Amino acid sequence: MKKLLTRLTRPILLPHWSQELLLIVPRLYCGYLLAFNFGAAKFGLPWSPPQTNLHFFEVAFWFPNDVAEYGGIFKMFPGFFAWMGAFAEGVGGLALIAGFQTRVFSFLIICTMLVAAYVQHAGAELWQQLPALAFLFVALQHLVLGGGRFSVDYLVTKKSVS
Repeated sequence: MKKLLTRLTRPILLPHWSQELLLIVPRLYCGYLLAFNFGAAKFGLPWSPPQTNLHFFEVAFWFPNDVAEYGGIFKMFPGFFAWMGAFAEGVGGLALIAGFQTRVFSFLIICTMLVAAYVQHAGAELWQQLPALAFLFVALQHLVLGGGRFSVDYLVTKKSVS
C-alpha cells in the first residue's frame, strides 16, 4: 500500500528546473481561481463570501438543485455530487496551489470539469465551456506529471525521487 501511495504521489521531474517553474504558473493560477473564486462561492471555506452564509464544508443551498437538473445519476444523488464537485473545486484548488496529492486532486478536478463542460453546458456555445475545459487541461497535465519539483509531493517523496 505504501508503494502505491508513493508512486501516486511522486512527481515526474523534468530535465530542467526552469521547465517546472514555467509549469507552476497555470497550477497556481488555476488553483487560486478554483479555491478562492469558483469553490468558495458554493462551498463553505474560511474565505467564502459572507453573503453565502455557509458553514465550514457546507454546500450552497442552490447547488444540489442545479446538479439535479443534469438528470440521470445526478438527479438520484444531487447532494453527493454537489458536495464532491464543490470539494474538488475548493479543496482541490488549494491542493493544486500547494502541490499536495496533486494527482488525486487533479483526478477529482478532471471529473468535475468534465461534468461542467459536457453536462452542465451541454449544447452551449464553446465560449461557455472554455473555463471548465481550461481547468480540465491544467488538471490533466498535473494528473500525468504530478506537482513537480516545486510541490509538497516532491518534498514528501524526495528520498525516493533522488
